[in-house]
This record gives sequence, C-alpha cells and structure tokens, in this order.
Amino acid sequence: MELRQLEYFVAVAEDCHFTRAAKRLRVAQSGLSASIRSLERELGAPLFLRSTRQVELTPAGRALLVEARRALAATGAAVDAVAAVQGLLRGSLAIGSLQCLHVVHLPAVLARFVAAHPGLEVSLRHGGSGELVEQVRTGRLDVAFVARPARCPGDVVATPLAGEPLVLACPSDHPMASRAEVGLAELGAERFVDFPADWVSRNLADSVLAGAGVERRVALEVTDVHSLLDLVTFGLGVALVPRSFSAKTDRVRFVPLAGAVPPWEIVTVTGDPTSAAAAALLREVAAEGSPAVPAVSVAAG
Repeated sequence: MELRQLEYFVAVAEDCHFTRAAKRLRVAQSGLSASIRSLERELGAPLFLRSTRQVELTPAGRALLVEARRALAATGAAVDAVAAVQGLLRGSLAIGSLQCLHVVHLPAVLARFVAAHPGLEVSLRHGGSGELVEQVRTGRLDVAFVARPARCPGDVVATPLAGEPLVLACPSDHPMASRAEVGLAELGAERFVDFPADWVSRNLADSVLAGAGVERRVALEVTDVHSLLDLVTFGLGVALVPRSFSAKTDRVRFVPLAGAVPPWEIVTVTGDPTSAAAAALLREVAAEGSPAVPAVSVAAG
C-alpha cells in the first residue's frame, strides 16, 4: 500500500466522484481509477459502490477513510517536523475565514507571514463557519477562523480566539433605538434579517431567542454583513449581531441586550495534528493581538 493510493482514495471519498477527484489532484482519471482498483485488490474488499450517477463508500471504505486520513496527517506532520528543524516552511497553507473577521486583521497578518515564508504557497477562501470546519476536517483547509459551532467534529482542534456580546441592530427611527438596553422577550413581534439557516451565527441567534421564549420571524436572508446592515438601515428588519459590527456603519443603532446572553465566540480550527505552517500562522496571529472592539453607542446613527 502506497501513500499515493491513500491520497487518491481520500480524494474520491470526499468528492464522491472519480472525475472531480482526478481534476482536484491534477491526475488522469484512468490512473486514479487504476490506483483505487489496485488498492481494493490488495485489501481484498471493494471500497466504493459505483454507479453511473454517484460513488458511495462501502462499509470497508468508511473504515479505511478514518485510518487513511490519520496516515496522511501523520506523514505530513513528519515532513513538517523535518522542515521545522531546518527553519523552513514549504508546501502549501490553505486558510478559511469568515467574511468579516474583526478580531484578526487577516490581510496584515498574511502580508507579514507571506514575506517571512516565501517558499510557502498560501491560499485563502471565505465561507460560513460550518462549511469551513468541514473543509478543515476533510483536509481541504489547514486552518479556519470561524464562529464556534455548537458541536465540533472530534478530528479537528478548536481553540478560542476571542468573544464579544451580541447586540440588537435596529434602524435609527426604531422605537428601541434610544433604549439603554433591550430584553430578548421584547423582540417577539419584530421582523428579523439574518444569515442562512445553516450558518453558525444564525444558529446562535435562534438559540438565544428560543431560550427567551421568542419564536421569531426571519423575513430576509443574506450571506454578507454589509447587506444585512443595509437592510436594517432601511427598516426592513432588526438583527442580533456581534458588537464589533458597530464599526461598520453609523446608520444603524446597536443596543445592548439585557440579562445573561451567550456571547459570540470566534475560534481557530485546525486539523489534528496541526500542520507546522498552520501553527506558524497562529503564532503570527497571537503576536498581533486582538484589535479593540468598539464600544456600543446608542447615539450613533
């Protein structure tokens, strides 16, 4: 059994498609298929159920996937360890991040990091927290900066980075805009603007309001912060958002919430073990420190 065979197997298992896996690996599909067949012969069991429409793992394939990921991660860690002794970082580092990451000024961090490690190929992609965590779990990302999920997969490492309170974002002419604070139970009649239902930030708001007995109505869904705040500005709904969103506009009022409300938490998520490149990036983040979260002003707007 060769490591390349395991790499090909994991790619097909993740994509559930031989053609897409071959394209991602930049190899000929015929060579990838031959490698998988050779691996199946060696193990004496079929690893995939193949059809004209889809590819699914067999029970033997599901068992192998766990160990194959571990073997590839251990091999990568061994290569990283040797490079670290030589003071080198080579290869690639794939980073995922929320669109608006206030606690880290990622462009500044990456500029220093890339200058310090010119031999490292760095890539960055944005997405929702759940999507990014899954990409770390499957090895497509080395590290991600996300909102803490309700549950993290057991094969990733989540490390707290920063936390901040939730506040109510409302239009400047809203009846609650001049309040010193607002109780969650008062929001039952409000129309809400929020992110899609499978986003961690949406799940947090749903959980917080449900805990206060509020069954809310989400009228409008968006996938970026600036659109959400624009909709709030024009009176199309209110939103529960992290306090740092108040730095993005002076046309919305941000009102503190009364009582004990679970905070918005940002965590870093890495594979287990964490790659040397990801660890080096996180050291750069720690050296930068977290920017100050702006104070909420009910007079702004």
